[in-house]
Amino acid sequence: MSATSTSRTETREPIAAEIFLKTLSDHGVDYLFANPGTDFPAIVEAFTRARTSNAKFPQPVLVPHENLAVAMAHGAYLMNGRPQAVMVHVNVGTGNTINNITNLSRDRAPVILAAGRTPFTEKGEFGSRTRSIHWAQEMFDQAGMLRELVKWDYELKMPEQVADVTARAYEMAMTSPRGPVYLVLPREPISASVPADLATAPRQLPAPAYPDPRAIETLAEMIATSQSPLIITSSEGDPRAVAALSKLAERYALPVVAHNARVVTLPTHHPMLVGFDSGPLVPEADLIINAECDAPWYPAFDKMKGDCKVAHIGEDPVYQRYPMRSFQSDLSIGSRSGIVFEALDKALEKHLPSMAAGIEARRKKAAERIKARQERVAKEAKGAPDKITPQYLSHCIGEAFGSDAVIFNEYPLSIEHCGREKPETFFGLGPAGGLGWGLGAAIGAKLAAPEKLIVATLGDGSYMFSNPTVCHWVQDKFKLPVLSIIFNNSRYGAVRKATLSMFKDGAAGEDDGRFLADLDPSPPFDEFVTAQGGYGERVERPEDVPAALLRARDAVMKEGRQALLNVITPY
Repeated sequence: MSATSTSRTETREPIAAEIFLKTLSDHGVDYLFANPGTDFPAIVEAFTRARTSNAKFPQPVLVPHENLAVAMAHGAYLMNGRPQAVMVHVNVGTGNTINNITNLSRDRAPVILAAGRTPFTEKGEFGSRTRSIHWAQEMFDQAGMLRELVKWDYELKMPEQVADVTARAYEMAMTSPRGPVYLVLPREPISASVPADLATAPRQLPAPAYPDPRAIETLAEMIATSQSPLIITSSEGDPRAVAALSKLAERYALPVVAHNARVVTLPTHHPMLVGFDSGPLVPEADLIINAECDAPWYPAFDKMKGDCKVAHIGEDPVYQRYPMRSFQSDLSIGSRSGIVFEALDKALEKHLPSMAAGIEARRKKAAERIKARQERVAKEAKGAPDKITPQYLSHCIGEAFGSDAVIFNEYPLSIEHCGREKPETFFGLGPAGGLGWGLGAAIGAKLAAPEKLIVATLGDGSYMFSNPTVCHWVQDKFKLPVLSIIFNNSRYGAVRKATLSMFKDGAAGEDDGRFLADLDPSPPFDEFVTAQGGYGERVERPEDVPAALLRARDAVMKEGRQALLNVITPY
């Protein structure tokens, strides 16, 4: 009996699901974050066969909510630079991914999202429909739900094309500008037998576009003749880009604003990082260089000089997938900003003699501006005696965890007060603003970088959006301890601010804009994590914050337990 069973295993033909998983692994995909359904039998079979065949597949990670699975894939990619895969159940599972797929799309993050599909056939085939949901879950165009958000989508038609289709998904996700793709895997073809030698080798990806040398010379001339240039950045945190911008800005005294910073674009204490809000500086500039910032200023509030010139730098400097975006553009360079900064540094060398006086003047002005900002930040970081302010809490986080901790921030943390000096140690919620991203991304990052201290700083509203029960279960199940810090103000701050920005003097302002933003009574978030075996603590007094942060850090790094601080932060 045992011998017969072994013989059958050895001679068994592979099924398409095995080739799908093998092709993912061959292309560098580390993890398959899975939320399964009745379309997953072939995937289950493939992983089970791998126990005896030693086939190289991505590591399966069971995630009991699709939104969390996508966020985890995003966080893992941010840590190791390799695309990850997510697989969900047909149309209903796909629907639950759309919030974080929107974040991926605007962040240009490559994730291969796969989904099952209702079986094609009602009878007669291996994998035909067997449950009532197989009729109700079929759609005329399942991919239509998210075609607005993905770079490419395809439905597997024949089992023999599974390797080519998977390789194509990788190629499309990773080609500049990167982004998510969607692959539909119906039950019949993904379960079918295929030739054992079926494979597709990874194809060479195209290199990032190099900037037009004439455009670089033009921009160098614009900088050389400018009295008040300004660089605005937001989303490019690649170490090469950070190093190139750091050198360029310091050498030529080019002021930089990290506007709505989503990554570390320059170290917080760089001598030319003059702020984190472009609004006060835009009216002073006679040249604005926008480097990977989708909304570098707000035309409704920020008025430019009449003769100000604007140059845009980025992989997609016109943001083609934004239906309306009308910022002035006198020069547009389609290339990664790090490559442009390096080329600019060389092109500006010949202008150094003529720029000397302007460089010195700008350096002096930047130093004065930075000194004033640092004095303001230091004052704000002291907080208040009777309450925990977000500025004080942000400062304490920076002091407690040092420069190597990796922070995933979903709104409340002030990078200006926290201070991040190294690239890839800070990631903020992307421009789409889909809530429920931060904690999931942090958990995915911990999976890809288990040796690092991973911190999630969250608003209480965004924490509730993250499916906390599932987040804490996944951390416990896979031993992925993350330190979560909730800035608990018992309200949706963004909703309140938006209301007051328009109707402060209206009826909505009479109750301070709290209607539809009030989250009282606040749940005992610290008890959520202790229920799953983690460390939880409620913090209400400013003097208790530093020690609480260290206790939570030790729980994560020394005890290997997830931790959560519920910090009462009225703002």
